[in-house]
Parts: sequence; C-alpha cells; structure tokens
Amino acid sequence: MALSVEERIAALEAKAEAVAPTDTMAEAGRKVLLTELIKMLQHEAGSRTGNDVEDVHDMRVAIRRMRSAFRLLKPYYKAKDVRPYTEALKRLGETLGDVRDLDVLIDNLRAFQLTLDADSQADLQTTIDALDERRTAAREDLIATFDSKPYRRFLKAFSEFVTTPIEKKLSDEVVPSEVRHLLPSLIYDRLAAVRAYEDRLDDADDTRLHALRIEFKRLRYTVSLFDAVLGKSISDFMDELKVVQDTLGHLNDGATARASLDALLDGNDDHHSDALNAYLNHLDADHDKLIAEFKTHWERFNSRKVQEKLSKAVLSLR
Repeated sequence: MALSVEERIAALEAKAEAVAPTDTMAEAGRKVLLTELIKMLQHEAGSRTGNDVEDVHDMRVAIRRMRSAFRLLKPYYKAKDVRPYTEALKRLGETLGDVRDLDVLIDNLRAFQLTLDADSQADLQTTIDALDERRTAAREDLIATFDSKPYRRFLKAFSEFVTTPIEKKLSDEVVPSEVRHLLPSLIYDRLAAVRAYEDRLDDADDTRLHALRIEFKRLRYTVSLFDAVLGKSISDFMDELKVVQDTLGHLNDGATARASLDALLDGNDDHHSDALNAYLNHLDADHDKLIAEFKTHWERFNSRKVQEKLSKAVLSLR
C-alpha cells in the first residue's frame, strides 16, 4: 500500500541529517535533497486546496532548490541515475508555476481594484473572474498530477534515493571530493556569473534583468543549501542578496502580468479595456520605480562591505 503524504514525511524526517564539511559533495547533495523533499511534501495538501496561496509558492521553491542542487552537483552523480528525478521535478514545477503565476496576477489585480471607483471595479472584476476560471483549471491539472501514478512512482523512487547514504569511494588518486574542499569554488563561480552583468545593465531590458534574476537565484540557492557549514555572516550576506533578488522578482512579476493582460486586452471590448489599461499604466509606473530601487541595491550588493560578508562565511568552512 502506498504511503500517505503524512506517513512519507514522517519517514523522511526520521532519516534527515545535517550536512557536514567532511561529507563528499554527492553525500551532501543527498542530504540537501532529502531536506527539500520534506519541505516540498509539507506543502502538497495546501497546494491542493488553494486555501493559502503561499503553499504553492513554497512547494515550487523547494522544487527549484532541488533542481538547483542537481544542477550544481551534476559532476558528482551519474546522469542516467538522476535524470528521471530532474525531469519529474521540472514537470511538477511547471504545473505549480501555472497556478502560482495566476495567484500573483489575481492578488495584484484585486489590490489595484480597491483603488478604483465603483464602475471601474466592476469592469476589472470581469477580467479577474476570467483569470480565476483559468486558475481553477490549472489547479485541477495540479491535483490530477498529484493523484497520478507517475507522481507516486516518482515519490517512491526519489525517497529511496535521498535516504540511501552514498559511501565515499577510496582511491589512490588524491582529488578534492569533500564539501570543505569544493564548496568555495562553487560559490564563487555562482558569484562570478552574477557580477558578469556589471557592465551589461545600462538600459537593460526585461529579458536581461530576468536572466540576472536567475543567476542571483542560483547564487542564493548555492549558499542557502549549504549555510549550515558556512560562517555566521552568511545570513547577513543572504539578506543583502535577497533584497536585490526580490526587486528583480517584482520586475519579472510585472513583465509576466503585462504579457498576460496584453493577451486579454485583445479579446475585450473597449469598455472593459479601460480598467485593464489603467492597470497596465500602473505597472509601467511601478516598473520605473523598481528599476531605480534595483540600481541602488545592485551598487550596495557589489560593495566591499557586502562582499566581505561572503568572504568571512566561506573562510569559516573547515
């Protein structure tokens, strides 16, 4: 008989362990993946009901962190062994993303709706109702995924993978293999990918800013997945990193909303388009404000004061 979600979480929690500096990267990755799988499952019930929109968000974040861990630790696993897991996580993340994008758009529209007069509120409600129907359909797809045999097979196989310790292979060849040997270079590779944008941000469009957001996310996941073995200053560094990433996230939410609503405008009559156009104008004004905030946060992030926080954290790895 298949385990319930609650039973699976309890079984996984009983085997969870903290990452140690002397773990091999493969074993550390297994421990990280186990922790994130538990987080993912803790938000499945809420993602089904939609009572709290943050459940879908948090479940999606856990999946993104697992995908990031697999990407980061690619050299330490056989591709054929982990491909079924990475592909399943990608599909699940996309299904959750369909719901999450609509959650964000609907919530933002409702907040804007409160600033309008009664007639305009009624006009905008037509759009909100249409989007809510789409969200209902997207959640039905998500629930069907949760109830499917492929998802249950994935959970069973992946749970076994993340709860089976990976023994360190002994060899006469001396090569770095432990977290304390390899993590510093992995972190600074991710930082380099972020700072490569320093001379490429003048008049950057939404596409480039979105690409930078992804690099920031990968840097943040890298340090947060292994924060237990880094120095105390890593939390201060992540706070600084989060400020920039959140600003880029709001910019991306705006770009996503504009694209979705532009499509809706094509099918609406002029009467309802007035309210939507007002919201699009609001997004444009918000975009300019966020760009100004981003430039300030970006300059601070690249300052010596902030970068020293990361250096101290990495130097504490022993």
